[in-house]
Amino acid sequence: MERSVTSGEAAPMVKAPEPGILGAFEAAKGFMPLDEGLALYAAAAEAGRLGLPLLEIGTYCGRSTILLADAARAAGVTALTVDHHRGSEEQQPGWEYHDPETVDPELGVMDTLPTFRRTLRRAGLEEHVVALVGRSPQIAALWGRPLGLVFIDGGHTDEHASADYEGWAPHVAEGGLLVIHDVFPDPVDEFTGQAPYRVHQRALASGEFTEVSATGSLRVLRRTGAAAAHR
Repeated sequence: MERSVTSGEAAPMVKAPEPGILGAFEAAKGFMPLDEGLALYAAAAEAGRLGLPLLEIGTYCGRSTILLADAARAAGVTALTVDHHRGSEEQQPGWEYHDPETVDPELGVMDTLPTFRRTLRRAGLEEHVVALVGRSPQIAALWGRPLGLVFIDGGHTDEHASADYEGWAPHVAEGGLLVIHDVFPDPVDEFTGQAPYRVHQRALASGEFTEVSATGSLRVLRRTGAAAAHR
């Protein structure tokens, strides 16, 4: 049964972000294309009607966080985003997705946290996001409440993608959504999307999730079986 944030009636679902939010999304550093961003926003808006927090794994510089935060604001819930802000494998120096502007000039290592904070500030969404700075498995081990949405968009190795799924999927509430990014079924995409694809297949095989939409590399699944963490 859906829970209202305020008065016992479900909050109205916002289907698309306003132009200002969409402009902030497109201006932010990141890799999510517009069609996938709109699909993420629609999923977040729907999940927000449960009256539970919306959580993202893999903040980077806050491009997708803008959409989650705006949907959370409209629903009267909080967006949470998890990242150590040192960059994933493909974002390190020498790799295709490395951005020198994200390197701390003093330490010589990646630090996307300052850019992320500027992104939220410019979008006017700071008050609607809680940034959890640390490694996903460590934070997941301390987490103890259900979530309306979990968006997995972290590391692309089997180790990291599996840890994100194992740590956070059990917290998706009944009727809530599990969203997985960079799902590429073709083996040619082994480095960029095969680990998320294997997590996607694992979620479906568990019998706990049913796929409800696919947009580009973004998959949206609904929890239709019992949540292991809250049985």
